[in-house]
Amino acid sequence: MMLSKSNQYIRSVNLLRKHIPSSSKYPFHLPVIKALDELHFHPQVTYLIGENGMGKSTLLEAIAIAAGFNPEGGTFNFNFSTHDSHSELEEHLRLIKGIEKPKDGFFLRAETYYNVATHIEELDKEPGSPRVIDHFGGVSLHEQSHGESFFAAFLNRFRGNGLYIMDEPEAALSPLRQLSMLSRIHELVHEQSQFIIATHSPVLMAYPNSIIYEFSNEGIRESALEDTNHYLLMKQFFDDKDRLLHHLFNQE
Repeated sequence: MMLSKSNQYIRSVNLLRKHIPSSSKYPFHLPVIKALDELHFHPQVTYLIGENGMGKSTLLEAIAIAAGFNPEGGTFNFNFSTHDSHSELEEHLRLIKGIEKPKDGFFLRAETYYNVATHIEELDKEPGSPRVIDHFGGVSLHEQSHGESFFAAFLNRFRGNGLYIMDEPEAALSPLRQLSMLSRIHELVHEQSQFIIATHSPVLMAYPNSIIYEFSNEGIRESALEDTNHYLLMKQFFDDKDRLLHHLFNQE
């Protein structure tokens, strides 16, 4: 059973502009924040995409914190801080939630995943406590490659009936693993899960029951996969690689 608009966990996010201290101050000077008014989320999968520096990861982090996650990632129950570097943006966001509450949740981000893995090991050192790593496949995340541990968390810890927020998960995954991730997303969607994903990967953007928001200096637009700059650039590369490389290498 999939979530519908009537029972999705997060329906939309609003920026409370009247409380912003300064539009020239980080992170409020970022293009995505300047363009943000209200974003409506798909009950299944919503993608936030755009070039580096647009602010999509900053927005995603703020949404995750406002939803109750630790800034560095993990489940709703994770509460640790390796380096307090998140912005104050979440203080100026309003999440519009549905009537249903997620039974599970995870904020998975490539940038701070090492810190999450370390925190799990520290929890498992506490005497008398159940082994947290058993929920992640049973093998130390530090004893696997970055891609293997990243995928192990996604495959084993995401249980369904959950809200899952992911920041550039493709950073650790091969194209084959990205396809496997799409397949697992499909399974979890049918187990009443909702995803919000910031990504550069046209492969991960391909889930059909989704909304893609593309951020640029011109603002925010909803886009079909085939109309995104990411997809068009990859298509241009594979359709005529030699010509593209010729122009790239002969720029003055």
